[in-house]
Amino acid sequence: MSRHDFPILPATKVAALLERYPQLEDILVSLAPPFRKLKNPLLRKGVARVASLKQAAAVAGISVEDLVNQLRAAVGQDPVGSEGANHAVSYFSAQPDWFSPSKVVKSIDERIAGEDKMPIVVVLQQASRLQPEEILELVTSFLPAPGIDIMKKKGLRVWSVQEDPKLVRTYISRAKV
Repeated sequence: MSRHDFPILPATKVAALLERYPQLEDILVSLAPPFRKLKNPLLRKGVARVASLKQAAAVAGISVEDLVNQLRAAVGQDPVGSEGANHAVSYFSAQPDWFSPSKVVKSIDERIAGEDKMPIVVVLQQASRLQPEEILELVTSFLPAPGIDIMKKKGLRVWSVQEDPKLVRTYISRAKV
């Protein structure tokens, strides 16, 4: 397989990328410290399977164009054109009307969960127990873009706010029925 048989694009899944180009793992880890979790085979198998490079760029806080082009350059592929602004911006928005600090019933802090843990399974379990209008808070040191997309696909309301470069609070809620 030549380097052009597997073009690296924003929609490329991290697992597929690393299966084809295992040498790119170090580049991903250097771009975003949360990617250190890819070194754990169990976590790599889970999160890398669902995470796209577009989501990975949001986690890293860089534009998807920069991420894709750095990876493409490392394997000898030509750069891709501009994809526009940093994808992470689309994960942050104004405070939604459903949010109120008084409705937060539980908080999960990924920063103390340990490097070998991915909180998404725990978050999904806790979110499934939420009553309508109750809110679950997830505190992370990075934007949990793949998890946010999974939760939205499950019909949950999700809102993230970045308090500083290493602190993101993501709020998850069920809508009223």
